[in-house]
Amino acid sequence: MIALAAVASLATALPVNAQDIELTKDTIQPPRAEQREHSYTHHGITISDPWAWLRDQSYPTIDDEDVLDYVRAENAYFEAKMAGQQDLVEELFTEMRARIKEDDSSVPQKDGDYLYWSEFETGGQYRKYYRRPVAGGDAELILDSPALAEGLEYFSLGAMSVSEDGRYLAYTTDTTGGEFYTAYIKDLQTGKLLEDRISNVNSGLIWAADDSVLVYGRANENWRVDRIFAHTIGQPSDDDVEIYHEETLGYTASPSVSANRQWLIIATGDNETSEVLFTSIDDPMGDLKVVRRRQVGVEYGADFRDDTVFIWTNDDHVNFRLATAPIADPSNWTTLIEGSDEFYLTGFDLFKDFYITEGRLNGLDQVQLRYYDDPDRVETIAFPEATYSAGTGNNPEWEMDRIRLTYESPITPDTVYDYHVASKDLETLKVQEIPSGFDPSLYTVERLEVRARDGAMVPVSIVYRKDRPMGGPLHLYAYGAYGFAYPPNFSTTRFSLIDRGVAYAIAHIRGGDDLGRNWYLQGKMAERTNTFNDFVDVGRGLVDLGYTAEGKVSASGGSAGGELMGAIVNQDPALFGAIVAHVPFVDVLNTMLDDTLPLTPGEWPEWGNPIESKAAFTHILSYSPYDQVTRQGYPPMLVTAGLNDPRVTYWEPAKWVAKLREYKTDDNILLLKTNMGAGHGGKSGRFEGLRETAEEAAFILWQLGLNGQD
Repeated sequence: MIALAAVASLATALPVNAQDIELTKDTIQPPRAEQREHSYTHHGITISDPWAWLRDQSYPTIDDEDVLDYVRAENAYFEAKMAGQQDLVEELFTEMRARIKEDDSSVPQKDGDYLYWSEFETGGQYRKYYRRPVAGGDAELILDSPALAEGLEYFSLGAMSVSEDGRYLAYTTDTTGGEFYTAYIKDLQTGKLLEDRISNVNSGLIWAADDSVLVYGRANENWRVDRIFAHTIGQPSDDDVEIYHEETLGYTASPSVSANRQWLIIATGDNETSEVLFTSIDDPMGDLKVVRRRQVGVEYGADFRDDTVFIWTNDDHVNFRLATAPIADPSNWTTLIEGSDEFYLTGFDLFKDFYITEGRLNGLDQVQLRYYDDPDRVETIAFPEATYSAGTGNNPEWEMDRIRLTYESPITPDTVYDYHVASKDLETLKVQEIPSGFDPSLYTVERLEVRARDGAMVPVSIVYRKDRPMGGPLHLYAYGAYGFAYPPNFSTTRFSLIDRGVAYAIAHIRGGDDLGRNWYLQGKMAERTNTFNDFVDVGRGLVDLGYTAEGKVSASGGSAGGELMGAIVNQDPALFGAIVAHVPFVDVLNTMLDDTLPLTPGEWPEWGNPIESKAAFTHILSYSPYDQVTRQGYPPMLVTAGLNDPRVTYWEPAKWVAKLREYKTDDNILLLKTNMGAGHGGKSGRFEGLRETAEEAAFILWQLGLNGQD
């Protein structure tokens, strides 16, 4: 059966093969995926889904030629339509690349007997990893990512871990974008790889038992880490010993090591429930002890100092408290830091003589030093700007007298500090260099609040050139899910829009936890639509405040942020002049009904379980972007996908675009670009990814009429 057609009009369908499409921007017509009768019924409700066939029934193998023809035809259409913007893409790519210090390196950090750091070479797509003895000596290349990636369309370095004695390096790589990693072990004394190979790893790598054992998490056929294994160095991976098996559908497990490196920690749970188990790092195959048995809705994390367990938990306050317990009785929790309505405690780090707490106050990051022998002594590290992102960096050792910190703001490049504990001084170690030049005095940064329709005040971080007229174009970005607070960070690529007169705004909408845990809870499950309403209301509010105008707002988001893009164009298409949706999670109802997909069972606490609950079914149906496409005008849109994406499967954006082509009543451009050899993160490599960012910026400028072309 013919799966696609290039059309001269909506009334005439001409079956063609993808390879027969003439690739000229003026004559090529958008592909049309045919409709094939398909429906399903749940809770007495029947849903028609005529583009369901775009899910290859052989998935994760994708070999249905009808499906591939459609995806290739959309790619051909993308290339043809973007052909007229290639000069702009190249201009943007060149200036974005010029803002990157190509021969860049990280700040060395001491771990044991060595200083470790990484470097990019000029023109290099991937990092090289080095170390040097603290006592003095030459730098040693311990991992050459460019060599590992040579000749590959896609390469991702996952976990890296050096053994305690410094002899072995364990690392994982993925060469498809499917996020099933393979682990290797390198003998740093000889420079040779051991014969050890471990497939389907998707976790950190933990050295145990005097560096004779490597602990890792293995992904099952559904890409869920439900088993933790111990691999004995030099033995076949088939002999690896399972030390933990998570049997609850939707829970995932991960191994780590305590800050004092005495305990192997295994954390398991989903988006709302946690459980932590531990055993001696010297005996990773020994009996596991539970800190406290899981209780639905209770999240916690744990670490250890001497004979005390420290526990971060939301069991008695939504904004979390910090508690302690004796290792001999780890479920007997005593409050150390009370939960607070004002201060949102987001985590902690233990060190030998002090500990760090991190959180947010009024939506702004806080880093605090605290002392075991003086619970009332709190040193808050002060940061200078009105809106910023700050936190702890890489601090690998137990006994430290300085803390590595990172800091940035919309106009302050990424800065690395050491905070000297004794003197309380901040030492600047590195400020991100912008080779082509950067003058922060040219820009204004504001943090304001916009009232949402239900009265909630939504924070907005906005940056623009001081010479930009009010009312001009504005780009609005948000994520709004999983309690992830999108930071007011620094981005060199952003200035390709800002320097062309586009204000850049980040909406700190509900669904993220920017203003505390309740801010997140008010954007999930039955309150999910607050996220979409907040975004639209921020856009409308910025219009009312004179920052921009209707039709001059562009917006972008990826994954769950792509779901946001789908919902807001259904709700208020006239507000937007251009939309970019990256790997968008738009077929929400179908995905949440399919418990064979990698993430679905673990996502039910976030979105609801429409299999079991009619209320969840009808609520998801009410906002699922694919299901709510209607016959109306839609703004110009660029949609991306990854054929090997295990998180948001390629057919979600493909189905959505196919339905939009059938339903939308306008002539605005709609493009779908599928990376045929990549996954959720798009193309790998420093500059390949940057070129895709340039394409996105070119599309936005083109559609906002700022490209200087027709």
